Amino acid sequence: MPTATLTGAAREIVAGAAIHLRGLRKHFGPVRAVDSVDLTVAPGEVLALLGPNGAGKSTTIDLVLGLTRPDAGEVHVFGHRPDEAVRNGVIGAMLQGGALIDDATVGELVRMVAALHRRPQAAAAALAKAGVAELAKRRCKKLSGGQRQRVRFAIALVSDPDLLILDEPTAAMDVETRRHFWQNIRELTSTGKTVVFATHYLEEAESYADRVVLMRAGTVVADGTVAQIRATAAGRTVRAVLPGSAHGTLGALPGVTHAELRGEHATLASTDSDATLRALLARYPGAHDIEITTVGLEDAFLALTSEEDK
Repeated sequence: MPTATLTGAAREIVAGAAIHLRGLRKHFGPVRAVDSVDLTVAPGEVLALLGPNGAGKSTTIDLVLGLTRPDAGEVHVFGHRPDEAVRNGVIGAMLQGGALIDDATVGELVRMVAALHRRPQAAAAALAKAGVAELAKRRCKKLSGGQRQRVRFAIALVSDPDLLILDEPTAAMDVETRRHFWQNIRELTSTGKTVVFATHYLEEAESYADRVVLMRAGTVVADGTVAQIRATAAGRTVRAVLPGSAHGTLGALPGVTHAELRGEHATLASTDSDATLRALLARYPGAHDIEITTVGLEDAFLALTSEEDK
């Protein structure tokens, strides 16, 4: 793995970080899967990694786990190379495509993985934390999709890792199981564990992440709290009911960047909601049920990740 010489200050940053990525690049032929990514994750932080398909999330995770080697740049996990961190049981990973041994029971599989680590927690404890203790004697081929995800979670926990990497962790889980899963994650993070998760469920990032990183075309396009990410997508949404016939001129109102009309219900994206509302009321004095809201994480996500690649 290419590694540049670090200054004393840089060594301190790397040693004190749960994850430290600098100048990270990974290309597959002409595709820039990860392109000059710099990212530092503090111990105890819960970070959501978001982006559309092909943004580079999974490749970044693979680089942190040492499953693939970067073309350039550095990867450190608690100051160590990924392979060292994995070998020492510092990282636990729950990958969406992680295979299970169909003929093994859940308990056998978790105990087998525990035996690969130097200082694992008891397999029974990992099963209990993942909510699958009652499945210990069931063969993996008999598990539902949501149950398989929870077993993957138990496998990720059994090394008692300081860092959990979760790739689409709640895929195939029902609503109740998903809620229970995140309760377990909160209990873990309360003990100082670091969690990095990639998800397509934006409400999960909004509810559980301390910090959100948005990726597009292999680069980081936004990094901050949910509130900070929302603020980067400036503007508000104006909704109103317009009695009678509204014409296709709504998009020409001051500040409006996008207008949608369904029957009498108008939705306007605006960079100046005051000017938009004044003009709207002047044109449609009978407008009612007016709402003005700030952009949500989904709006910010779309605004920041839907641009065409430069």
